Amino acid sequence: MNLQSTTVMWLDGDDVCQVEHLAEISGLSLDEIEDLIDNEVIAPVDPAQSPRMFALQGVTTARMARRLRDDFLLDRHGLTLALKLLQRVAQLEAELQALRARAGLA
Repeated sequence: MNLQSTTVMWLDGDDVCQVEHLAEISGLSLDEIEDLIDNEVIAPVDPAQSPRMFALQGVTTARMARRLRDDFLLDRHGLTLALKLLQRVAQLEAELQALRARAGLA
């Protein structure tokens, strides 16, 4: 029998964290987090602010990145591509849902 532990976290839309917290909670290295930032997968709330602060939604993205990296043995380029494609799919699904709602099909 294999037991798995799960951590649950409430992500308030207004809360922010620093890059070190993203790395710590996701299991990614700071270099991997910086790579996601450089490739605009995760973006700081205000790029001009120092230290850079990130919306807690970035925690979800960083954790997903670690799972994708580990499950599919992705390198940095493959990981960036997979995350960008997943973000695009989510965006298109949201647009489709909004269009259906306006058309009364939802």
